[in-house]
Amino acid sequence: MTTLTSMRTHHPPPLPPPLPPLCPPNYLQYYNRYLSHGEVRVFKPHGMAAHLFIEMGTYRGGPRSFSIVGLASKPIDIFHHPPYACEWISRGGGGGGGGSSEAAAPVVVKGEVHKILPDWNYGRLYTVVVLTCKFKEDVGTDKSGGDLVLYASYGDKYREPERIVVFTEVKDEYNATLFNTPFPYDYVYCGSSIYGDVSPQRMREWMAYHANFFGNRSHFFFHDSGGFHDDVRRVLEPWVKQGRVTIQNIQQQEIYDGYYHNQFLVVNDCLFRSRFLANWTFFFDVDEYMYVNPATTLSAVLEQDKNVTQITFEQVPISNEICIRDNSTNDYSRKWIFEKLVYRKVLKRGIRYDRKYAVQARHVEATGVHMSMNMLKGKNLYVKGDQIRYYHYHGTLDKRSEVCKHFVDPRNKTEVVTVQHENHRIDETMFEIVAPTKQYELETIGNLPTII
Repeated sequence: MTTLTSMRTHHPPPLPPPLPPLCPPNYLQYYNRYLSHGEVRVFKPHGMAAHLFIEMGTYRGGPRSFSIVGLASKPIDIFHHPPYACEWISRGGGGGGGGSSEAAAPVVVKGEVHKILPDWNYGRLYTVVVLTCKFKEDVGTDKSGGDLVLYASYGDKYREPERIVVFTEVKDEYNATLFNTPFPYDYVYCGSSIYGDVSPQRMREWMAYHANFFGNRSHFFFHDSGGFHDDVRRVLEPWVKQGRVTIQNIQQQEIYDGYYHNQFLVVNDCLFRSRFLANWTFFFDVDEYMYVNPATTLSAVLEQDKNVTQITFEQVPISNEICIRDNSTNDYSRKWIFEKLVYRKVLKRGIRYDRKYAVQARHVEATGVHMSMNMLKGKNLYVKGDQIRYYHYHGTLDKRSEVCKHFVDPRNKTEVVTVQHENHRIDETMFEIVAPTKQYELETIGNLPTII
């Protein structure tokens, strides 16, 4: 008769399989005592659902601070609250500005990390994290070079923190003058992720208008998340060659499941990229057009209060399908978007319409899509639309066919037009800027083709 005891005697359980290669050393003490804790059940991981931390960029903020922009595993961040740590490792000669030229052993200086989650809990599998690493003394200012190391924790006792070299300075790279005014530009534009089947003509119009609007002392950062096909690049290439535009290919971020093509990640990276490039950094989309009343200037609006760090702008929502009938032609395709769409929605009471904004990036610790909630100094200024505002041509950027669907008799153009239960009134403010914008484009980069 076979008993349970004899089965255990003659058929001992097999030894557990070898440790997975990435299993941390801390786990050995638990793993090696398996016989005294009952039958061992083996959990076999397959694939990888999420990474602990995904670094996008790290930027020096001065002699004692750095900003790290990345994605963190949202479940780990929510349920484990993992701590972060940082340190500066000099290449020799000390961490700060002692000025000694004698070679010395590397010096490690510990810093403190302040964490911000700027995506308002919109993150999905990943959440955006901005880490500010601060030191109590200058680091790297002796120009000896060094590394900034980030320690990203899992928030449990079983796994060691990951050691990540997020920033490297080579010998003589540190330049203190980069952090002081005057900056290379007056204005920098930071665009969000651009995706989909983008109309080259819409990009051409937007770029010509805003290159003129911001002037020659400006620079534009675009982020290609799959929307910059060959024809889009063709209309932007003249501006790239002039040094006015930088296009960053961020299509890899699509595999990391964050909010809306990782929009919060992109704007925060651009915030720190532009921090010491310009006096003001603007955040709005490429279906939105800034406008300043001719009675004033952009610089006058921005500089009216020296204590202001952030300015937000009112929106003018424009119908994306109402046009005035042109009796001389049936082809509206060669008309620019702000030439033919001239009806604004009548705003309804009690409805909050989105704003966009500009900040002095050097005074901001993190940012969002519609405004920053993390200013280091200064105040917000909610400017009235009679000074500065933006016109929003929603749904037109990736529309490759003709946008005009509803036509108004020019004799009745001042009447209220109702389409899809929305009232609209004519607003030809932007229409009046079409001719000078086209002339500016022609004089600046020459003729461009119309590619719808």
